[in-house]
Amino acid sequence: MRKTVSIILLSFFAVILPQTANSQIFSKKPSRNALIAEIEKMKRTIDSLKQELEFSSIPLIDTVNSSDSINPGGLSFFDSEDFIEPQVSTDSLLSLWYVQRNMKIDENSIINLEDEVLTSDTPDSVYIARLKALNSFIPLPYNNIVKNHIIFYTQRIPNKIDVILGLSNFYLPQFEEIFDQYNLPKELKIMAVIESALNPTAVSRANAKGMWQFMYRTALQYNLRIDSYVDERLDPIASGHAAAKYLRDSYTIFGDWLLAIASYNCGPGNVNKAIRRAGGSRDFWTIYPYLPRETRGYVPSFVAAMYTLNYYKDHRISPRQVTMAAHLDTFKITRPLHFGQISELIGIPKEELKDYNPQYINEIIPGNEKGNILKLPYNYTNAFVDNQNVIYGYKDSIFFNPIVYNNARNAAATSSSQRSSVTHTVRSGETLSHIANRYRVRVSDIQAWNNVRSVIRVGQRLTIYTSNPPAQASRTSTQASAAPRTTSSGGYVMYTIQKGDTLWEISRKFEGVSLNDIMKLNGFTKNSKIMPGKRIRIKPI
Repeated sequence: MRKTVSIILLSFFAVILPQTANSQIFSKKPSRNALIAEIEKMKRTIDSLKQELEFSSIPLIDTVNSSDSINPGGLSFFDSEDFIEPQVSTDSLLSLWYVQRNMKIDENSIINLEDEVLTSDTPDSVYIARLKALNSFIPLPYNNIVKNHIIFYTQRIPNKIDVILGLSNFYLPQFEEIFDQYNLPKELKIMAVIESALNPTAVSRANAKGMWQFMYRTALQYNLRIDSYVDERLDPIASGHAAAKYLRDSYTIFGDWLLAIASYNCGPGNVNKAIRRAGGSRDFWTIYPYLPRETRGYVPSFVAAMYTLNYYKDHRISPRQVTMAAHLDTFKITRPLHFGQISELIGIPKEELKDYNPQYINEIIPGNEKGNILKLPYNYTNAFVDNQNVIYGYKDSIFFNPIVYNNARNAAATSSSQRSSVTHTVRSGETLSHIANRYRVRVSDIQAWNNVRSVIRVGQRLTIYTSNPPAQASRTSTQASAAPRTTSSGGYVMYTIQKGDTLWEISRKFEGVSLNDIMKLNGFTKNSKIMPGKRIRIKPI
């Protein structure tokens, strides 16, 4: 891998350097503008090479970040170059598909706002008064670190924030409605901004996906569907509901919204470690030094994003206009339907179909009795209704090529029926490579599923997703391992607590059961202790 990258980079310099040798950059007295222009040219060339590598089959990295978030701390939303308007555009109006295609997040250019000292003409007293005026249910602290984040958002990237503001008019009201259903603070909608800059098709280097940046394992725990046809991590609404459940569970654990927000980035385990290292304090700024570095900027970024979305006018920032449908109609699809059939019969561009239905990863809406939802802008509704009787048969031999379609269908069936989660307890002398070979999976997959890098410890439990778990595996699937310990009593499924169990881990053993559910059924509080051998209620039978 490294050899391949080196060859490509050497080829790049072999081509570029002879060209630049005769340019102004190597002249005796280059002007400042000439130097800047030459540097920008080289940056663009390097970026294009990166894209070529990205679209090839060559993996660029062997490890993944420990954070689920594509945008830890929210400090760098885009590549260094600004958005380039489409040539057909004559004003600031951008189509959503164009924005999503170009909204790439550069994780390598994140600014360290812990050490930087940014200055502003706005006095601290004004920032403090404005934050207080928001009357946020979630505390919005202010200090020099938060100030740095606010200045970064409002002064350093105003030509990036304007796009986020344009997208927020469409997405944030929908997220407010979701959090209202769970009786959670509506301010949590800002999480989607700092996670993905409101890009529903965002993918991080750790392979977290979607606007809410769910990792594969976490997505399955919160009942998001992932198979060969559908990835609900890419559906802003479905994943928004999962995010609400996750944050509700996190708040149940910590009883503090700033800690719950931090745990969304690094997981409750890392927050608990920081609390222990801080002597048991549950104050965010007390545990701040003990949190992972990328998580430290997460809460300040939340405050800064909240501030910016409310006070952008005071900083002379105007939202970029993004074309979004004023109203969407939904249809229940029970038979296989291809985006191409819809596009050709009713005239809607396939890019627009993808904008409103990003969860269908192969442009196919699978058919089943339960049905799958298709969202269409209201101006295409009548045309779809008029063609419903013929649309499924339209060019079906082309759009549903038997070989391709059957392979995808079989892959989906295999994925859903044979995939199981195995909990492996690390033994003395084991490495990630040993474990990966045992379960016939990749090291990078284990790292992504468990948010680990290269160091593992004896006794650590790792979740492995495999269709062929070994016979001598240390644990069977999550459901199978829980089965011998469950009984029924008084109309409830009962579980006997084992040594090392936590309520969080127990809730994940049962589909559709949250930590909050278990705590309510058993009258637990965040300070309750559980003992091995005790039987607890899980759910009604």
